[in-house]
Amino acid sequence: VQLQASGGGSVQAGGSLRLSCSVSGNIFTITSAGWYRQAPGKQREWVATIDTAGTTTYSDSVKGRFTLSGDNTKNMVNLQMNNLKPEDTAVYYCSALEYIRGRELTSWGQGTLVTVSS
Repeated sequence: VQLQASGGGSVQAGGSLRLSCSVSGNIFTITSAGWYRQAPGKQREWVATIDTAGTTTYSDSVKGRFTLSGDNTKNMVNLQMNNLKPEDTAVYYCSALEYIRGRELTSWGQGTLVTVSS
């Protein structure tokens, strides 16, 4: 599958942003999709995941502030980010986990930068 992320930008602490990820290709092999982020000088970390049943899970650092949703009619995965903090500043990557011929494969979209100022 191919993933196209959009929606990054700059916001002050306490503000909101919405990231979107458009998914194309053979979407029927996807078992889950979600978002990761990578802050400057740090490793990429998991943010949130949604599976094909619509069940969402979140990292503790974003739980209660971020909401992940899927739009099956548009093949999109959206991340609503509220009450943003400076520590949320990072490049955000959408991802999709596929199950193909007995193997798991992770696909990545290009990153989108989120900058939160204090």
